[in-house]
Amino acid sequence: MTLVGRKFPNIEVNAIDEMGDTFKINILEKAKAENKKVLLFWYPKDFTFVCPTELFAFQQNLSEFEKRNTIVIGASCDTAEVHFAWLNTEKDNGGIEGVTYPIVSDSNRNLATALGILDIMKEDFNEETNTVMVEGDNVTYRATYLIDEEGTVFHESINHMPLGRNVKEFLRLVDAYTHVQEKGEVCPANWEEGKEAMSADRAGVSDYLANHVN
Repeated sequence: MTLVGRKFPNIEVNAIDEMGDTFKINILEKAKAENKKVLLFWYPKDFTFVCPTELFAFQQNLSEFEKRNTIVIGASCDTAEVHFAWLNTEKDNGGIEGVTYPIVSDSNRNLATALGILDIMKEDFNEETNTVMVEGDNVTYRATYLIDEEGTVFHESINHMPLGRNVKEFLRLVDAYTHVQEKGEVCPANWEEGKEAMSADRAGVSDYLANHVN
């Protein structure tokens, strides 16, 4: 079930910063307390292949998100200790040394389960052993959530494991949502900062189509 238009789950999770300090974070409460938007992106595993390219892509654009009053947070189901080892591994060895935003360590999978983003294809209950067996890696897909200052999700998307994200698109979405918040207009297809938006009524769409669509 989509979370768009709903509050992000009120769940506290473990996280780690670049210095190796672990702490508790509640993303819903952080957005509200700091009056900031949050971009939360999930990736499958530390020490893998597409994942470090994404973490560096978000790092390279971190100042752009900060200009937009937006906090960037990474997340996976790896432990904080594994996160710290990866943070201390040089990039020419596949590490993410230089990443400075916090990374959630959802090793008990409480938040990932609530979001429904785990790679579980099938669950079977074994009556003889009284256990549940799963098919899949039980790690997260490449899910992304944009959360506003009230803790409401205004965008969510999920990529399959091999498909890296376009970070610029999330900047565009933050710009668009901020425009909606500040101007009360809606943003048409392919809208970017500085382009014309439209009023959400029949006259608005008629005028926009007449002037922008061949």
